[in-house]
Amino acid sequence: MRRNRTKEKESRRAFVKNLTLNIYIFGYPIGVFDPKAIVLKSLTSAFRNFRLDLESLPEDVYARSLGGKARTVADIVYEVNLVNDDIVRNIQGEKPMDWPKGWVTAPPELQAKEAVIAAFDASRDRVMALFDSLTAEDMERAVVTEHGQTTPFERGRFIVLHVFYHSGQLNFIQTLLGDDGWHW
Repeated sequence: MRRNRTKEKESRRAFVKNLTLNIYIFGYPIGVFDPKAIVLKSLTSAFRNFRLDLESLPEDVYARSLGGKARTVADIVYEVNLVNDDIVRNIQGEKPMDWPKGWVTAPPELQAKEAVIAAFDASRDRVMALFDSLTAEDMERAVVTEHGQTTPFERGRFIVLHVFYHSGQLNFIQTLLGDDGWHW
């Protein structure tokens, strides 16, 4: 019995190490689990939707705080870019950045719509280039962050979650401006 469990564990380790996993139901293959493809597809979708949200917002709202307390569109995008770039650097082996206390605010040169979108595009391109360059094995290697150890696969999933979260904020700002349309 013990020998079979050891073989099972070794088999599972080899299965996970391969990372391009065949998925079976009742012994029949139904697809392949490819962490890199999953992350790239998810990032593409999140970035596309976020970009379309940015394009749909009027210029005058980028630097305006609705109600005097809300973060501006420029501030939201600046934070998204900082998080993206910090994750890229971290996966490349650099230590995580020291985050400022309180809400992150965009510098004056990143307040206008055109500058904000250009900065987002550059950040998006850095993320996509990094994940495109990783191998399947790279997707599961250890990465140390300020919150502990993780993997590039999980960091990519976090970027997707983070971008979609802030996309929801942009959608809410759109509704406050009287625009309840779907722009993606």
